[in-house]
Amino acid sequence: MDPNTFPTKGNLILAKNSLALSRQGFDLMDKKRNILIREMMELIDQAKDLQAQIDETFRTAYAALQKANMELGIQFVQQISYTVPIENSIRIKTRSVMGTEIPLVEFDKSGNVPTYSYYGTRLSLDEAKAAFEKVKELSIQLSMVENTAIRLATNIKKTQKRANALKNITIPRYEALTKDISDALEEKEREEFTRLKVIKRMKTAG
Repeated sequence: MDPNTFPTKGNLILAKNSLALSRQGFDLMDKKRNILIREMMELIDQAKDLQAQIDETFRTAYAALQKANMELGIQFVQQISYTVPIENSIRIKTRSVMGTEIPLVEFDKSGNVPTYSYYGTRLSLDEAKAAFEKVKELSIQLSMVENTAIRLATNIKKTQKRANALKNITIPRYEALTKDISDALEEKEREEFTRLKVIKRMKTAG
């Protein structure tokens, strides 16, 4: 038998303190969960907006590319595409939001200079390049937002599980323990009071 369940005043204090801490822990978990849910809902809205921007920018980019192919020739545009350097400036860092590690993606925008001469090309090619650069930037932002939302959702599940354990198991257990110890101590006090009354009556009668 757990000695902390014995009906003593010390154990009653311990049980009440544990109950108070459990309730405080549940309140904190509940607040954390609500904050994370609010953050995730905002991210979902951001993701929808970014996806819509990407779709629109892709349409603009392909329309400009098609025009450039017609004006300059597909083979010429393809040769220019080989001069585009591989993107290697992307860096991933992390930041913490309510204990959740969130990815922070950074990349160098200064490298978006044309790899071809303006002489001999058309505006349509510049427009296509600018639109595809915008798609890249938006896609990086979208990947960061979606990844963050997934990690927050995982943390929300963990937080909900802990909150449920406190609410349905820990708090009821300490409530019952506090009540049992209080009842046992009150019963002891009544028995002691009755015993003292009997002793006093016996002394008075003697």
